[in-house]
Amino acid sequence: MALLTKAEEISDIAFGFMGSKALFAALHHGVFTALADGPLSVGEIGEATGLHPDRVQTLLTALAALGVVSTEDGRFANSPAAEAFLVKGAKYDFGDYLRLQVDRQMYGLLDQIEDAIANNLPDDATSSYADWFSDPEQARLYSRSQHAGSLGPARGLAKQVDLSGGKKLLDVGGGTGAFAITLARAFPDLTATIVDFPNVADLGEQYIEKAGLSDRIRYIRGNALRTEWPEGQDAILMSYLFSGVPGDEHENLLQGAWNKLVPGGRLLIHDFIVSADRTGPKLAALWQLQHTAFTPEARSLDDAWLQEKLEATGFVDVKVEPMIPGMTMLAEAVKPG
Repeated sequence: MALLTKAEEISDIAFGFMGSKALFAALHHGVFTALADGPLSVGEIGEATGLHPDRVQTLLTALAALGVVSTEDGRFANSPAAEAFLVKGAKYDFGDYLRLQVDRQMYGLLDQIEDAIANNLPDDATSSYADWFSDPEQARLYSRSQHAGSLGPARGLAKQVDLSGGKKLLDVGGGTGAFAITLARAFPDLTATIVDFPNVADLGEQYIEKAGLSDRIRYIRGNALRTEWPEGQDAILMSYLFSGVPGDEHENLLQGAWNKLVPGGRLLIHDFIVSADRTGPKLAALWQLQHTAFTPEARSLDDAWLQEKLEATGFVDVKVEPMIPGMTMLAEAVKPG
C-alpha cells in the first residue's frame, strides 16, 4: 500500500503538466471570469465562452478534480482561490501572468532544460534575458504579464518595508515599474530610477504615465549588468534579478549596490530563494530550475549563502525571510553609516 502511495506521488509530479494546461486553457477561454457571478451549468458556461458543452464538461471535470472549481447538482463554481486570483479584473488577478508568460513563453523554453543542464544549448537557443528581450514582441508579452504578476508582491513589500525616510530608489531590472509605481504611491517623497532593457522601458513608460508618475519615475535603458547606475541612492531594489542572471554576477551586483547606496541606505533583494538545507520551498526550487532553461549559468540561490555574501560585502542588519509564502524570500540589508 505504501509503495502504491509513492507511485501516486510520482505520477502527480510526472503528469503535473496536464493540470497546468487545464488551468491555462480555462484562463484563455475566460472560464473563471464566466463563473464570477455564481454557479453555472455546463450549457451556460458553453454559451458564455463559446465552447462546445462536451469540451466544457471535460475541462471543468479536470478543474474540479484539481480543486480549482467545485461542482454541485450539475453546476460548477469558482473556488475561493480562483475567484480571488483568476477572475479578470479582480483585485488580485494574475491570470495574465499565468496564461501569457508561464504558458505562452516559459513552457516553450522548458524544452531546453536538458541541453541547458548539460551546458549544450544550440547556437539558436534563447540563452539569456538579453537575448530573449531583443525581440520586441517577446519583451512586450513577458513584461505585460510580469507587471500583472508583480503588483501583489509590490503591495506586500510596501507594507513590509518602511521607505518613508528615503528620497531616491533604484530599481535594478525593475521591468515595467510595478514595484516602483507601488512604492512611489505608498511613499510620496520617493522618486525612482529603473534600469532595464529598452524594449521593456518602452512599455513601462506607458504604465508610469497612466499612473500619473512620469515626474517621479524615470528609466535608464540598458542591460542592468553592464549599465552604469546612478549615485546616492537611499534604497536599491532587485526583484527577480538574481535568479535571471549568471551566478558569477551575484557578488558584482552586491558590490555595485554597496557603491551606489548612501550610508544608512537599504538593499532589498526579492527572489526565488531556497533554504540552505535544499529541501525547498518547492515552488522556489522549481522556478530556479525554470530559469536555468534559458540561463544555464544561473545559480540556485539559498538564504544562508545570500546572508553570508551580504555580510561579507559589508552590509549589516541582514535578514532573509519569506515574502510570497512558499515561493519567494526578501533579503534586507543596510549599508552602515
